[in-house]
Amino acid sequence: MPDEKPDPERPPRQTAQLSLGKELLALAKGLSTTFSEALKPNLTVQYPEDKSPRSERYRGRHYLRRYENGLERCIGCELCAAACPVGCILVVAAENTPEHRVSPGERYAKVYEINMLRCIFCGYCEEACPVQAIVLGPEYELADDSREKFVYTKEKLLEPDPRDVAREVDGR
Repeated sequence: MPDEKPDPERPPRQTAQLSLGKELLALAKGLSTTFSEALKPNLTVQYPEDKSPRSERYRGRHYLRRYENGLERCIGCELCAAACPVGCILVVAAENTPEHRVSPGERYAKVYEINMLRCIFCGYCEEACPVQAIVLGPEYELADDSREKFVYTKEKLLEPDPRDVAREVDGR
């Protein structure tokens, strides 16, 4: 039997032992990773009740601000729309009249819309505004069930009138 040739289908005994040793080493390494992760503390946040903190520079939902006297800050200059790299802001300006004063300037934003599906939350609109009318707040829960609801109109973007809020607090 010394003239027998080795079977090419069957690896030699030594190669099989090395292969088995590598597999066991890989299995031990994987199990050690699993056990070390299992011993670490749980970092799950109970989302609707507990919310994870955001950094101060986080840019979320847009807001149009008002002055303390209730006038809108936006003067309809359209610089925010010009600065937007994706063109998701639409501003249509109108003239203020003495009878119908909306903002302290000569003009105001008659139409102000932001398509939140296109917005990349870069903050360029906030930086371009000369009167700090548009700000990006900390709100990040922007889910909805239809595409039409993601076009935020002026009514949805405007902060409440501070005079109305003061009346509600005073109970009048």
